[in-house]
Amino acid sequence: MNGCFYARAGWGRWLYATALLVAFCLSAERLCAQALNVQVVNKSQPTLCAEDDNVDLRFYGPARQWRITAKPPAFMGLIVRDQTAPDFTDCVIKDAPPDEGAVVNKVVLYEDATYQLVGFRKTGGFWRKSDVDVSVGETHVNHLELLQWHIKRQGQFYEFLVLYPSDGYWRLRLLPPDPLTATAYGTSFLIGPVEQATRPFVALKSVRFDPAGQSFSVSFAKGGGAVIKLADLSQAQVALDVSLTKTPDGKRPFMAMRSMFVRPDNADSSVVAFKTIKGRDWHTDTVMQYRGSEASALWLGRLLPSRHNTSAADMQIDGFTR
Repeated sequence: MNGCFYARAGWGRWLYATALLVAFCLSAERLCAQALNVQVVNKSQPTLCAEDDNVDLRFYGPARQWRITAKPPAFMGLIVRDQTAPDFTDCVIKDAPPDEGAVVNKVVLYEDATYQLVGFRKTGGFWRKSDVDVSVGETHVNHLELLQWHIKRQGQFYEFLVLYPSDGYWRLRLLPPDPLTATAYGTSFLIGPVEQATRPFVALKSVRFDPAGQSFSVSFAKGGGAVIKLADLSQAQVALDVSLTKTPDGKRPFMAMRSMFVRPDNADSSVVAFKTIKGRDWHTDTVMQYRGSEASALWLGRLLPSRHNTSAADMQIDGFTR
């Protein structure tokens, strides 16, 4: 009788421990998923124009989850005067004249004591025509060219994330350290099946914002979708966790990074560093000489202050899992 009791008790403890492990894995899927390397292809081209997005890194592989993190550049604390104005030196296409007939409509999609989501549309249209449904709760809006996500700081809303629904471009902006009142946008990224028409883009079908979950759910015109969730918003970094609804088909990149490099002192990014799962160190190369590689983590940033977008973030992509 006692032996049977202890056997049953031991079996019960095993079942209980197994149930706890399963529950842990379901609640921390990123930790239990299989880490992997992805293939990074460098399609960057040289340019003389600081307004060209000539840096072009594309990611291939079966990754369904990863993290995108914006980090302050190493020289952030040395910035006295931030330089964020457009620079059309040596550009073939100069600054376009203002569209005097354009009308900009602003739509506040969501606002509470901490966050605000704002959409904009302009008559005259975007470079790529599309009709993406953007929704928050029961509110649906179409033909938005830009979404801005703000956080309230010192009584004012500060923009830290933008999304262009028509072509699927995202950007992150750092919270400003003293004495700066704002920081610059720099490198942008694409999430989803990347296509090419004039420039790389991701065709979105819909974008849904979840204020409670602090996340966006997007569906792709090519099928499938993703959840992009705010993982951290602090002075140290701004981080997003990305989860795709299905495994990429391998025919198209599942992500791309776009940036600008003219010279080391005139760049939004100038250096690539990467490591692999079994690697014991980071490999570093200049962004224009980087030949692509396998990577379990990749950092795209600057070692020298830039004459353009000086305070723009360095970007790190890691945590690739199936």
